[in-house]
Amino acid sequence: MSREDYPQHLPLAGQVALVTGSSRGIGKAIALELARLGADVCVNYLGSETCAQAVVEHIIAQGRRAIAVAADISNAEDVQQLFSTVARSLGPIQILVNNAGITRDNLLLRMSEDDWDSVLDTNLKSAYLCSKAAARMMIRARKGTIVNIASVVALSGNPGQANYTAAKGGLIAFSKTLAKELGSRNIRVNVIAPGFIETEMTAELSHEVRNNLATKVALGRLGTPEDIATTVAFLCTPAAQYITGQVISIDGGLSL
Repeated sequence: MSREDYPQHLPLAGQVALVTGSSRGIGKAIALELARLGADVCVNYLGSETCAQAVVEHIIAQGRRAIAVAADISNAEDVQQLFSTVARSLGPIQILVNNAGITRDNLLLRMSEDDWDSVLDTNLKSAYLCSKAAARMMIRARKGTIVNIASVVALSGNPGQANYTAAKGGLIAFSKTLAKELGSRNIRVNVIAPGFIETEMTAELSHEVRNNLATKVALGRLGTPEDIATTVAFLCTPAAQYITGQVISIDGGLSL
């Protein structure tokens, strides 16, 4: 199926999306939802090629184009090669979702410099590198959408996560500035701040801990990756054409 053959009723028909860290969890759900709405998708990963290829096969089964590209997005050369590969294989990127992130939790006095640097590089520097590369393509096209995945703890703070909250808080400030810089070129930049979400990471927690987390949420449950993905996808559609520079918390009422 060529891009011209896509059903035109799909809101993202023929658009090219890059989702960083999309071999599993929230990133995977976002990649699949963007494809469901018509986008061709690059599945970026660093660790598991098997998981990334499985996402690609799922997207292709929907009739979209998809590729998996391994890249350390905190490395400028890797990012340059990633964007070149996507442009060559799928076309210029119209949608960028900066989702990739890691945690290295510890109290400040016990936190190593490496733990600080690795979290800031993966969660914040990567968004700078990828957004800069994407903006060049989007400015030429005079349209584009960037969605950055932060966290509700960036708004409230969280003991043991000084590095993570600094990175995600920085991502929010970065996004607001970028929205002002790129708005005149019809490029929108928004932020999603997830709360407690059911992922491979939370699946490792005990039943007791998971229940305790759920009691802090007004809706009484942890969120799903799909809860995040549907809002991300909405922000990428024409229905959200007048939304930019916003931070949307998807946390079931955790931050009330």
